[in-house]
Amino acid sequence: MTDLSRFSVNQMTVKQLSLPELVAACRELGVGNVGLWREPVRSYGVEETAKLVRDAGLTVTTLCRGGFFTAIDPDERAAALDDNRRAVDEAATLGTDTLVLVSGGLPAGSKDLHGARERIADALAVLGPYAEERGVRLAIEPLHPMYASDRCVVSTLTQALDLAERFPAHQVGVTVDTYHIWWDDNAPAQIARAGAGGRIHTFQLADWTTPLPEGVLNGRGQIGDGAIDMRQWQRYVEAAGYTGAIEVELFNDALWARDGHAVLAETAERFVAHTL
Repeated sequence: MTDLSRFSVNQMTVKQLSLPELVAACRELGVGNVGLWREPVRSYGVEETAKLVRDAGLTVTTLCRGGFFTAIDPDERAAALDDNRRAVDEAATLGTDTLVLVSGGLPAGSKDLHGARERIADALAVLGPYAEERGVRLAIEPLHPMYASDRCVVSTLTQALDLAERFPAHQVGVTVDTYHIWWDDNAPAQIARAGAGGRIHTFQLADWTTPLPEGVLNGRGQIGDGAIDMRQWQRYVEAAGYTGAIEVELFNDALWARDGHAVLAETAERFVAHTL
């Protein structure tokens, strides 16, 4: 391995590792950045996690995830806002300035994509100022269209930016994730648009391999195993002005069945081999 200064391992890539194991593996391999997930962080303890990573000298690049704003029922919407306020507070405690948002799918029985997206905007209007006060930015992540019905009605960078640009860039921006946008011919121009507005809040890598597994959620391939030209997408984001950490976020049952330390080492090696 050579330069890992920009490499960040998302916790889900090696979810088989406990937080202390992940921190120890990062220190041993010279990995200085991690992206964390709320569920294991809350299980370990938010304050305890913050101390663990701080004492190890690690930088938390993002916290995943907030969002799920599309409910119609007023009580469900209020509960979602409360949960997202907690997510912002957790991000601030962990020392990261970026909370990644998965916006939510269609409510049961609904076919109204436009209405669902407008409810996302309504939530961002409330959460943006709250996050700003705590030094946290909201990063809307467009997900591949196969997730639109049940997980995220924001499927393209165009849609994500149309939402984000209603708000100041220091409040709301976007996540650029190769797995979700590599198929979209409009994505390079939208990356340039996002960069011009200062809205690329995080950049994530995962490869596209087929056939997809049943359920499709855990089909993200190891870097270099699939169809995506990682260097080209890195060129796009860097031409747009992005100079931050590059997270590798993999949901993959085969990787999770292996030794987590070995997977982290392999992921770091692939990062060096397939990025600029």
